[in-house]
Amino acid sequence: MGGRRLDDKVALVTGGSRGIGRAIAERLGREGAVVAVAFARDQAAADEVVQTIGKDGGRAFAIRAELGRHGDAAALWAAFDAQTQRHSLRAGVDIIVNNAGIGRSSDLASLTEEEFDEVFAVNVRAPFFILQQGLSRLRDGGRIINISSGAARLAMPEIIAYSSTKGALDTFTLNLAKQLGPRGITANSVAPGIVDTDVNAGWLRGNAEAEAHAASLAALGRVGQPEDIADIVAFLASGEARWVTGRVIDATGGAGL
Repeated sequence: MGGRRLDDKVALVTGGSRGIGRAIAERLGREGAVVAVAFARDQAAADEVVQTIGKDGGRAFAIRAELGRHGDAAALWAAFDAQTQRHSLRAGVDIIVNNAGIGRSSDLASLTEEEFDEVFAVNVRAPFFILQQGLSRLRDGGRIINISSGAARLAMPEIIAYSSTKGALDTFTLNLAKQLGPRGITANSVAPGIVDTDVNAGWLRGNAEAEAHAASLAALGRVGQPEDIADIVAFLASGEARWVTGRVIDATGGAGL
């Protein structure tokens, strides 16, 4: 199956066992990348993603990486290094997708210090140190893709801490692009809007009124699907996106225009 855009590349996708992360992992696998599917708790779901990628003619392996605690980045990379050696892959990585995250938070009045610490630890600190410790492994010409949110550019007080983490992630992306440009490494954020995943299932699926409202927020008139985001990530991971860096790619279907 030669000629795919990511043949001979190795990709790491955090939060790769479900939702947007799963769609990204499977898409990169179809493009020829060997995909490290990082997951926090659900081994069975991660194994299923690995199997799906294999059935599509790709290669993948799962690594457990519970984020949000000190030492999480070191543990992730240790597991990654062990698996690449086990699978006889050359050392290093070409594509890092920071997708894992806590998807919501409370408003200013009810947010606790513990919730604040947790959402920032998973959504900001973990990507920061994954990249810090991954730089020696990331090959020249590599790709960094951080999954942000359209909430970073819209006032949404009901999820103020979550939105703030995504604003921080976008600033991190901007600085990475500047620092790593001389190595030919690009860094970009992808900012989804409302996407039909299990994170939103409780209020979205089976609720015609909620779905209609969510669809009305997008200029394109529908709710996003994980594959919509995965296709954008696949482009940014490819050589075709070699001249795009330091950008936040809006993936909301035109929400808030």
